[in-house]
Amino acid sequence: MKELWTTMASLMGVLAFFQTLIHTVVPPELRFAVLKLFQRLFNCFSAYCYYEITEIDGVNTNELYNAVQLYLSSAASSSAFTSSNRLSLTRGLNSSVITYGLANNDRLSDVFRGVPVVWEHIVTPRQSQTFSWRPMPEEKRGFTLRINKKNNAQLLKDYLEFITEKAGEIRRKNQDRLLYTNSRGGSLDSRGHPWESVPFKHPSTFDTLAMDPMMKVQIMCDLSDFANGEEFYKRTGRAWKRGYLLYGPPGTGKSSMIAAMANHLGYDIYDLELTEVNTNSELRKLLMKTSSKSIIVIEDIDCSINLTNRKKTNGGSVESVSGKRSGPSGSPGPAAAGPGPAGAGPGPAGAGPGPAGPGDLDGNGNNNSITLSGLLNFTDGLWSCCGSERIFVFTTNHIEKLDPALLRSGRMDMHVFMSYCSFPSLKILLKNYLGIDEVDIEKDVLDELAAVIDAAEMTPADVSEVLIKNRRDNDRAVKELLEALKTRAEKRRVDMRGRVEVEEAEEEEKRALDSPKDGSGAVKCGDDVEGDYKKGDEDNGVD
Repeated sequence: MKELWTTMASLMGVLAFFQTLIHTVVPPELRFAVLKLFQRLFNCFSAYCYYEITEIDGVNTNELYNAVQLYLSSAASSSAFTSSNRLSLTRGLNSSVITYGLANNDRLSDVFRGVPVVWEHIVTPRQSQTFSWRPMPEEKRGFTLRINKKNNAQLLKDYLEFITEKAGEIRRKNQDRLLYTNSRGGSLDSRGHPWESVPFKHPSTFDTLAMDPMMKVQIMCDLSDFANGEEFYKRTGRAWKRGYLLYGPPGTGKSSMIAAMANHLGYDIYDLELTEVNTNSELRKLLMKTSSKSIIVIEDIDCSINLTNRKKTNGGSVESVSGKRSGPSGSPGPAAAGPGPAGAGPGPAGAGPGPAGPGDLDGNGNNNSITLSGLLNFTDGLWSCCGSERIFVFTTNHIEKLDPALLRSGRMDMHVFMSYCSFPSLKILLKNYLGIDEVDIEKDVLDELAAVIDAAEMTPADVSEVLIKNRRDNDRAVKELLEALKTRAEKRRVDMRGRVEVEEAEEEEKRALDSPKDGSGAVKCGDDVEGDYKKGDEDNGVD
């Protein structure tokens, strides 16, 4: 054994001597040429092609490197767990998900369309910099992709496109949603964008949403079909967008529905405040600055600006969104040309509001001239297709106040009525707030709840408040909820009875006013009236 170590030490000494001799005698250019020759010979006989993807491309970050890093860190890439023994764990900014990554100088195998490929993460120390406009990392990082030569031509482009798309999906899935709002008066932020954003962390999901389960399934299927329908919309020649109208009483979960839609699809939300938008042109610019895979929301659209049904006025003019009268083509009509006499009242013949201050376009102190036509083009015109995979959501408490042009298919494709709390919705709320199922409640109590819930017409928000106050005691919470439902149902019955009595009294009074009168004031009709006319003529000497 001693002789073996002695021989190995001698060989290493000889190799070190020859290495020093080569570095001394052979110039660096010749050594580099010899190495390059050997490399070319190796490539000629090798069955693989190698591609390097560096982290820094000149002075800019290589986006393809980031995409590959995200793709290889995906938990969906199960090969990472079988072909690599060392993985790095990271969590990005604004992310609650821990991702797996390939360790330094390690490799893993992947399969695309049945063709195996090999990725290797190369990390080497960077040489000391003399001068640079941009500080460089101390380590030089990159990925090396190895593909079989016979599959290179048909595989590389499609594989890299697949990696880019997959990385985008992973990025949206891992990062928290963003909630945007338009800046006041159309002002721009420090980056020149008209939208300001904050992380969107609303926990609402379709599982926690208190509404009819069948309706939830229908909405989820519709959303999934939309998100996966790029080829369908392209084939049918339609813009890749969809509109939802959520309407119903306050407190029925319209805002929670929007949050559940965003969490279900992984989309950002743009909350558009129409009162801060002054013109149709500004509205279009806001639309152009929204990203794909987003939900554009206008809440309480009937309260934001005047969107009531257009009413015919003199000359066939119609009401515009801002309350000004306009002609058939949408331009202001003659009656709206100016205010009335100096005063706060309307102009001549009710033409419009009184005098307004400078820039007061609607007479209410709001410099707002958005027209109904501009809003319709925003949702379903040519400008609505500048981008793709967008969802428009309008909410309102009074659907009857909206103009029918806003409600038709193509603008609001799906109308969702958010109703009062039903028995299926109640069971969801009991599960969410108290953690109990219907089997945990006595059958008699459950039957009483089922019998009274529809008559009470309580919103999910009201029911939730009762459960929250008593969430430490389930029995007490159910008991107080039942009492609240009974009280509400009884109050509604009394109110209904009172309304019926008032309506009957009004109807009786109307019939009394419409019935013929007796005595001297009786109304005459038929032949009696004609006889009176003849008698009067004779008295006046008329033949």
